[in-house]
Amino acid sequence: MKFFLKRLLYSFIVLLLFTAPAFSKSLPATLIVAQQTDPKTLDPAASNDVYSHNVSVQIYDRLFEWSDQMQIEPSLAESWTQKDPLTLNVKLKKGVKFHNGDDFTAEDVKFSLERSSKAPGGMTYFGNLDRVDIINPYEVDIVTKSPYGPMLSSLAHGSGSILNKKYVENGDKEVFFEPIGTGPFIFESWKSGDRIVMKANKDYFAGAPATDGIIFRNIPETTSRTIALETGEIDMVLSVDPIDMTPIEENPNLVLVAKPSVALNYIGFNNEKGPTSDIRVRQAIALAINQTDIVDTAFVKRAIQTVSVIPPSILGYEEIPPYEINIEKAKKLLAEAGYPDGFKLRFWTNENQSRKDTAVILQEQLKAINVDMSIEILEWSAYLEKLGKAEHDIYMLGWPGSADPDGCVYPLFHSKSSGTAGNMAFYKNARVDELLDKGRASVDPAERAAAYKEAARIIHDEVGVYVLAIPPVSLGYQKYIEGFFAYPTFVHFFRKVKKNLK
Repeated sequence: MKFFLKRLLYSFIVLLLFTAPAFSKSLPATLIVAQQTDPKTLDPAASNDVYSHNVSVQIYDRLFEWSDQMQIEPSLAESWTQKDPLTLNVKLKKGVKFHNGDDFTAEDVKFSLERSSKAPGGMTYFGNLDRVDIINPYEVDIVTKSPYGPMLSSLAHGSGSILNKKYVENGDKEVFFEPIGTGPFIFESWKSGDRIVMKANKDYFAGAPATDGIIFRNIPETTSRTIALETGEIDMVLSVDPIDMTPIEENPNLVLVAKPSVALNYIGFNNEKGPTSDIRVRQAIALAINQTDIVDTAFVKRAIQTVSVIPPSILGYEEIPPYEINIEKAKKLLAEAGYPDGFKLRFWTNENQSRKDTAVILQEQLKAINVDMSIEILEWSAYLEKLGKAEHDIYMLGWPGSADPDGCVYPLFHSKSSGTAGNMAFYKNARVDELLDKGRASVDPAERAAAYKEAARIIHDEVGVYVLAIPPVSLGYQKYIEGFFAYPTFVHFFRKVKKNLK
């Protein structure tokens, strides 16, 4: 009721203040895009969150990209050949310039990928990298320590972005507050907590962008983002919360995109310390959760309920029986774990409406097993930092996933990814590590699928995390927007997007 009263008040204000067509409010030739929060960083190798990568992929390019058909295609690469199981030879495009006028060369590729292999976000995708050998200024051999099936997929990931070696080495830590890449948009300014401004790279090697620039607006509150879209203050909003989908869908001036993703929304536990480090406690919590109630309510029936850590559209998925609610068994497990009278638990999340709603529902459900759960809402950067240090009890996050199963599960569950690399649950299982390594090393789809299926079953049985749902890729934009494709990974590209205001 509170939400609808708030929306009614906003709508009344909008009716009084805004009478012109929606498109008159935004800049005619500049795309204004709203996100829930600022990027954590514009160092593409330092973070895996979509808020950061949605901005950084506009500034930097990668050797390869995902096409609109979700096929790998060359970007800074001209051609490539798998010379042997460990060596990928890549010939590079010539004549590409960084935004400061420097030439893009093999030196930048070697520097960027080897740096990413040691960085918090990039090491998940490039930890298997042995070295990059420079054959000539426009040719490299990318050499891995062992065969690596998802190499092209990793090279298309945001953490594979190519930096200007000279600019980064000659600068200081502030270079990522004034980043330089080869990408379709050139960084201009960053007003923390408000906006990031970029202008079009008119000399972009693949063709100039269809707009004069992009402004990424930081609007934390979900209803405020939707109202800004309705009034024409912004052109597009990324990651529309389920509760705001219907108003956008019913507005004749707006377009709602809501289609299946390769992402997961999950409840995570601290597997390393505290009560949830005991498998019996995690299993007890799982037996007390009414998953359907959470998905139907917090996600307004807009998400796909699932329990597997691998989405249905990805290699290696198989249907796994869900946990069945059993309060008596859950209490027995807690007693065996040393908590016959229950215990207190802190639930952490950020300013995401579905996650906050999930927390409230979960708080009530866990009372049945005498778990007293408090809820804390954290600012995004602080939230990720604290999770990366294992300071949490229980939390909720999403993972954008990938078209390859490695990108869906290795960052979240391999012990080498523990912490800021993605495994915020600090989940560790030697057999799972072995299976994920096997999936990476193989190029046989059947062998890879078998490895991922077994790993998914183990993670489910041990409740490494509690998978809730596959959220839709959900965006809202003005009807005059053309040329936009919604990527199932939640990381989007805007070079071809234009505003047809005629």
